[in-house]
Amino acid sequence: MSTGTTTTTGGGPRGWARDLGLGVRFAVGGGREGWIRTLLTALGVGLGVTLLLAASSLPAIQAHRAERRLAAAVTSSDRALPPTEATLVAADLRTLFRGRPLTGLMLRPDGPKAPTPPGVDALPKPGEMVLSPALRELLADPGSALLRERLPYKDAGTIGPAGLIGPDDLTYYLGSATLTPDTGGHRVAGFGLPGKSEPLDPVLLALIIVACVVLLMPVAIFIATAVRFGGERRDRRLAALRLIGADARMTRRTAAGEALFGALLGLLVGAALFLAGRQLAAGITFWNVNAFPSDVTPHPLLTALIVCAVPLSAVVVTLLALRRVSIEPLGVARSTRSRRRRLWWRLPFPPAGLALVFANGRVGGGSSTVNPYLIAGGATLFLLGVTLLLPWAVDAAVARFRGGPVPWQLAVRRLQLSGGTAARAVSGITVAVAGAIALQLLFSAIQSDFMKVTGQDAKRAQLQVSLPTHDIGTIRKMTAEFRRTPGVRGVIAIIDASANRPGPLRKGEPFIPSTSVTVGDCATLSELARTGPCKDGDVFIVRDHTGQVEDSYIGKTARPGATVDFAWSDRAGQTPPRPRLWTLPENARTVESRPDPMGVSSFGIFATPGALDGRLLDDPQGRAMIKIDPHFPDAVEHARNTAARINPLTSVHALQNVERDNQYTSVRTGLLVAATATLVLIAASMLVTMLEQLRERRRLLSVLVAFGTRRATLAWSVLWQTAVPVTLGLGLAVAGGIGLGLALLRMAGKTGFAWSAVWPLTAAGGALVLVVTLLSLPPLWRMMRPDGLRTE
Repeated sequence: MSTGTTTTTGGGPRGWARDLGLGVRFAVGGGREGWIRTLLTALGVGLGVTLLLAASSLPAIQAHRAERRLAAAVTSSDRALPPTEATLVAADLRTLFRGRPLTGLMLRPDGPKAPTPPGVDALPKPGEMVLSPALRELLADPGSALLRERLPYKDAGTIGPAGLIGPDDLTYYLGSATLTPDTGGHRVAGFGLPGKSEPLDPVLLALIIVACVVLLMPVAIFIATAVRFGGERRDRRLAALRLIGADARMTRRTAAGEALFGALLGLLVGAALFLAGRQLAAGITFWNVNAFPSDVTPHPLLTALIVCAVPLSAVVVTLLALRRVSIEPLGVARSTRSRRRRLWWRLPFPPAGLALVFANGRVGGGSSTVNPYLIAGGATLFLLGVTLLLPWAVDAAVARFRGGPVPWQLAVRRLQLSGGTAARAVSGITVAVAGAIALQLLFSAIQSDFMKVTGQDAKRAQLQVSLPTHDIGTIRKMTAEFRRTPGVRGVIAIIDASANRPGPLRKGEPFIPSTSVTVGDCATLSELARTGPCKDGDVFIVRDHTGQVEDSYIGKTARPGATVDFAWSDRAGQTPPRPRLWTLPENARTVESRPDPMGVSSFGIFATPGALDGRLLDDPQGRAMIKIDPHFPDAVEHARNTAARINPLTSVHALQNVERDNQYTSVRTGLLVAATATLVLIAASMLVTMLEQLRERRRLLSVLVAFGTRRATLAWSVLWQTAVPVTLGLGLAVAGGIGLGLALLRMAGKTGFAWSAVWPLTAAGGALVLVVTLLSLPPLWRMMRPDGLRTE
């Protein structure tokens, strides 16, 4: 054989280019086996690239959604605007339907030049509405009869994408001929608010930084694993290359070229998958968040970084992997048992990561600072240390296993020969679970800082309804309508007003004494005060049980036998022109107030309808608290329909015990969306990895079957080969996640530790691996055939 066909000492750019090109030729011209290996590598790298491109698109998605949200908001003004040809009156029609939020505005133009909302060509006429495509689709659904009853208006047009936050946005604009500032509207000059963003809380910023590391590290690990697919067959080819005269450096560069081609092909696959998924973005919703395809645009700099980093990492990973492999002309030294992995150089990574996290200092409060490089670098080093410890832990554990059933022995022997391959297959899920535990521990500790106790009692009532009208007849109609509504088992209906002491301002008084007036039946008043025995016609003088309002202040206006004036009086103390006088009965009892279901305490004059004619009240306010039958289907929707039928501007709010901060909610939703996408990728990547490992061992499995080994035995051995590294990996994930979580808690100044944040994530990680393993069994069954011994 002529040795002039090879070059063993060629270096420099030309030598690198020649050897890399030879590796590309091996990848392309390796026959069916070579193409399968290359395509699996490209698929694995492509899945990682797809998620990286999607992650680099998140800033654009968030920016576009925020931009459209601000553009569709009505302009605000510190003063009341006079009507002009270029103004309009708007009122909020926000509501919910089976948990889905609907955004609506009632509009009445003041003139022909009134502005139109974004995405709307012309303002709707009275009784007509323009709506989003998603809302039109929801209204057409057979199960949306209650929503059609709530929005019985004529469909007059479609809101364009410019006026929608996302394609799944449920938005509509309703035309009106009677809306005025006096009936619940407010006059505006246009649409659009300045894009001022509230500074992000330092603790949430630190949490986002760590979350980015946690979500992207499994992607990087899987890409590094994918470029090593087919390592054993590749090493045998390189040994043959050595046999015809190539030196060790040439073989390494050739292997790098083969990995480079797979990575470049993976970039193309990833770009294709990303573009395909981008077109489907409008139909994909995670945690009520979706985007238009045009929003899913990767950041140019991040895209360039991905394009450069993925091929470079493929070459670096391949060269590093070959450092521990001795490829000689007569074979590969790795076919014998490898030496034990060293522990000493792996141990410093977690402490170094914690040191960087602690170097940032404490976060929380207005004076704290967040150094993203310290926090991201610390989290990366720590999780990298957990990943590096996993191969050592697998080798150390399986080296001590002896005996057992045949499937167990087959699995242990395989792990003893190639434990690193098994560890790499589960390293992604190990990092993901460890990071998720750390994040969940921090979430559990800080959530109380971003949640406000409202004091509302959702057991006493479930809905709060406020009428925009001051007409006493409409208020009474509201009470009657709600009591006839299906699914409503109780109504706490209240009419609120105020009462003044009659006469002009007296000497030494800064203002005319006044107090509040509440009208309701005995059942309603008993929810607001400790009335005791009550019948229609009774009147009560209610003291504030909290002590914040002095009894003497109430007594100056409300006392048995006193006369009060319901006519409005301004702060200057001017006597109203037409007094509305009413005298409290002498038998009016004085009682203490109690918080209503909204958590609000009322005081002053409480009167039943038989004691006080509501027509005497000036500017009365009607509100109700609704008790819902939990066993009646769609009871809440029936109540909302009743409110809309009484007046479309009726405000309906659900009572809740706690209220979350908007920033915290946005961050939590974003992380849930990203975590869902990452878990999907991890599952897909693990399945690809397991299929590649089974393909590598297809001939060995066929030999065992040909010699009489039962297929069930081999299937159990594959399960054990997965179970051992998964168990060790989850154990490391729990320890690492708790360690990083405690560091983050200390950085945030928290001491609480919730074990409930640990076990669900560990169980979820184990369940994910189990599902992927079960999905790999059908291909395993097909590979265990004697015809697998056939070769070309």
